[in-house]
This record gives sequence, structure tokens and C-alpha cells, in this order.
Amino acid sequence: MMKKQAGFTLVEVLVAIVVGMIIIGVIYAGVIASQRFTVGVDRKVVAYQDARAVLDLMALEIQMASFNPNYTTDLWRDPSNCTSQSGNQTYKGIQAATGSVLSIEADIDEKNGVLKVSPATDPPTNPNEIITYKFDADKQYITRNTGCGGDQAFLGDAPASGNPRGVRVINTAAVPVFRYFNAQGGEITTAAGIPDIARIDITLWVETEDVDPSTGQRRKMVYSTSVIPRNHVINVNPGS
Repeated sequence: MMKKQAGFTLVEVLVAIVVGMIIIGVIYAGVIASQRFTVGVDRKVVAYQDARAVLDLMALEIQMASFNPNYTTDLWRDPSNCTSQSGNQTYKGIQAATGSVLSIEADIDEKNGVLKVSPATDPPTNPNEIITYKFDADKQYITRNTGCGGDQAFLGDAPASGNPRGVRVINTAAVPVFRYFNAQGGEITTAAGIPDIARIDITLWVETEDVDPSTGQRRKMVYSTSVIPRNHVINVNPGS
């Protein structure tokens, strides 16, 4: 006698196909979600690395403001052209200080008691003896100008540059890039108080240029630090 052949019914096959499609769909959704999360994290990491690197460099350079090892008189220059003598010598190495602009000066090379003018007339020179940071709120980036050599993208970039921006700076009037305080902790808000600056707070409020695929929003982060420009506070000729 022939044995009865057992098999799957059409209903069972259809059920198996549906279950398999559901499992595949769940796995696919999980993979896509994981990819989106990874992309979002990568963009946040890039923004973090850029912002932290800029914050650390700014802090290092600002600490040197008013460095004048030779106690040279009338050392400080007009940061708008870096050649003419500043009319605000009492400002020492902080020649401009607002919420969006900070110009610092220091005799880094320690050799000739003269800040950088040009390589042809003032050798040897250090291009970082006169530095100006500017926050462009419209273009959402920060520039760094050394020795009046022109503004260069420092954190982020101009939208029309064609370069990948990675991060945008979104500081506002309520959250300025720079804040200044005297030795008693009082905030300095006018140029007249520049000689009394004892602490500078730097705040970078940034967001990723590209949106997070998981949320459809740009990721926002805030990084800050406080800098003590020791030379600015104590730079007084001991013989005076």
C-alpha cells in the first residue's frame, strides 16, 4: 500500500510567507534606525571635535594676552591695521572686547619688543602676535585673523564657501561668545573696563550643519570655558 504523502496546505504556506515578511520588515526597520542613529552620532562627534579644538586653542592664545616680557612702552598696535600704534595703550594686549569680537596682542617672540608688522620690516616675527576673533551671526561662523592677514574660517565656514561646514555657530545676544569680568567678579560691558579684565568666559553654542536623520532636527550643543589672562592683570614694569 502506498503511504499517504503529508505536505503544507496553501493556507500554511501563506501564513509562513506573511510571518517571514514581518520578520524581514522588523529587521530592516532596525537596520535603518541603527544607520540613522549612527549618522546622527557621527555628526555630533564631528561638531564636538571641531568646537572643542577651537575652544582649547582660543583659551591657550587668550591666556597670552598682554604678554610683554621686555616691558616695552607703547607696544600695542591698532588691530585694524596692525601697523599704527594704538591710541589705547592702557588696554594693553586686549585691544577690542565685545560679545562677538576679541582682539588680543602679545610679544610672543620675546626678542625685539615689537609686535609683528611684516616679515620684511620686522624679522623675526610671529604671525600670532596680533589675533582677532570675530563671530558672524548672519553666516553663523567664527573667523580668526592673525597679523591683519585677513579673516579665515575658524569654526564653521561661510555658506557660500563651498566647503563642508560640519558645524554652525548659533550664539545670540543672550548667549554671547565672549563675556568679561574684573577681579571682583563684576561683568565688564564697556571698552572703558578693558584694562580691568581679569577673566574671559568663552561660550560656543553650536549645532550640526545637517539634520539628525532620527529626529529631523539639528543637534545643538554648548561648550564653554573660562580663561585667566594673567599677563593682562599683572603686566606692570617692576621698575616703575
